[in-house]
Amino acid sequence: MVVVVIVGIAAAAVTIRAFPDRRKLLRDDAERLAQLFSVAQGEVRADGRRITWQADEQGYRFVRRARALTPGAVTAAGTSSTTLDTFGRDELLRPRRWADGPVTVQVEPPGPPVFTSEWIPGPLIVRLRNADAIVTILRDEAGRYAVQ
Repeated sequence: MVVVVIVGIAAAAVTIRAFPDRRKLLRDDAERLAQLFSVAQGEVRADGRRITWQADEQGYRFVRRARALTPGAVTAAGTSSTTLDTFGRDELLRPRRWADGPVTVQVEPPGPPVFTSEWIPGPLIVRLRNADAIVTILRDEAGRYAVQ
């Protein structure tokens, strides 16, 4: 009897690991993304450069104009018109893949979300959809994010 119980528990554990809950994975992605949106907003307020969020079915990334160094200057004086900073070395805002892709992204208002230094951002709705679920990230007028 004990052997049958152990085999049953082991089979259940293998099944859970082999077939993860896609709804939970999408919700985890949405919760992480809502936190990263807040981080990006704080980064813009500290740095002054706008940050744009870009997504496709495989993953997402945050981008901004790179600082431009002028010859002989000790620090950057402005931003580059052609070079983008994709936060490749940033632990939080680095490019990421969806936990369980492909994921379809719908944004309202249409277009990629842009984080600016405005203290009262406009409302934002980001819908993430995989084969099993739809999760929505909402930004209210106060700049707070909620996952539904």
